[in-house]
Amino acid sequence: MTPFEIGLIALAAMFVTVLAGLFVPIALMVCSFVGVWAIKGSPLLASKLMALAANDAISSYFFGVVPLFVLMGFIVAEAGLGRDAFDVANAMFRRLRGGLGVGTVGANAIFAAITGISIASAAVFTKIAVPQMIRHGYTPRFAVGVVAGSSVLGMMIPPSLLLILYGILTEQSIGDLFIAGIGPGLLLAVFFAAGIVLMAIFTPGFVGRPEGAPEALPPRVLLAKGLPIASLIVLVLGGIYGGLFTPVEAGAVGAIGALLIGFALRRLTLAGLWRVLVETGLVTATVCFLIIAAQMYSRMLALSGVPAGLGAWAAGADLGFWGLMILYVLIVIALGMILDSSSIMLILVPLMLPVVVPMGVDLVWFGIVTVLAVEIGLLTPPFGISVYVIKATLDDPTITLADIFKGAAPFALIMLAVLALVIVFPVIAIGLVPGR
Repeated sequence: MTPFEIGLIALAAMFVTVLAGLFVPIALMVCSFVGVWAIKGSPLLASKLMALAANDAISSYFFGVVPLFVLMGFIVAEAGLGRDAFDVANAMFRRLRGGLGVGTVGANAIFAAITGISIASAAVFTKIAVPQMIRHGYTPRFAVGVVAGSSVLGMMIPPSLLLILYGILTEQSIGDLFIAGIGPGLLLAVFFAAGIVLMAIFTPGFVGRPEGAPEALPPRVLLAKGLPIASLIVLVLGGIYGGLFTPVEAGAVGAIGALLIGFALRRLTLAGLWRVLVETGLVTATVCFLIIAAQMYSRMLALSGVPAGLGAWAAGADLGFWGLMILYVLIVIALGMILDSSSIMLILVPLMLPVVVPMGVDLVWFGIVTVLAVEIGLLTPPFGISVYVIKATLDDPTITLADIFKGAAPFALIMLAVLALVIVFPVIAIGLVPGR
């Protein structure tokens, strides 16, 4: 049996075990180890190669970005800055049709700029925005749909955990990826807001009939709520784009800044800080495990020659750039129906890199396309993780999973439209990146 055939069998075995319910990193590790064993004919050599892959994955300097930005995100959530962002955004959009929905999108965009974790956004705004929207006359289905849709902004607007993961997998500049995420992230937020206004005008049965605008907040209160958030955003993103910090240093500075703001506002207690540290450790350990598994998987694929074979097939099949991109996006969206976002990237990105690099594809732009496509999977049944987070956070048995998926459907379609625009007009993503 040739290494190529062994690689294909290992790839098929990995998909079967994942679909059977095995934890994705374990499936990747087991199939990688067995695949290398079969290729090299020695379990000892296979174990040494896998150990080397694990060491290379964790010793990467940029891996330090993950725990620091996760820590900052959890501190921000614990300090209640999500509610402040919601209040500020509602004050800005209160007089629009569907203003509370637009305010929720705006608040999620602000919150995304200081967290980068979609799950955190979904959990925070389910508690804050959904009760407020229902109380003002919006339908429960629309309210949860807005939160589900806008929560994905956390994975596009920098700092984004998925962009960090992609940067580690592809050895691309995380700073460049952050800059590239600004245009598509803001465009997505604008499209969401415009979609909400149009739905409020043309489909009032779906949106509901809101009873007046929320009360205006005094300028002094708005300043008190908005200044800490704005300061943290300027500190972190301004430091990266201004060349003052590397992404790793910006994560550390942001975490310290969030900590100081939380204590200064007297919203962060020692018990809350302990919860934040525990949650940060759990998320970091999970991501660490995923990256180790992905590195092992990449080494096994390289030894088998499967990526090179796929590249040769793509060249011989004459799919062309557009055919390849359409096929890739369809596969990512399809996998999003059964796998979480990190797992999709860990499985597909190492497989696709050897195919797209010879075609001269810009890997920063390719990363933005990948993350956008992956985000659509966060809203699609049967495994839309944002939807399940919202359901778990809601204290309302009358709102079913089906209601949340139906509410999120228009936002998934809007994301498809933005994805198409980014593919057709790459300048949306890479126009701001220096040297692109």
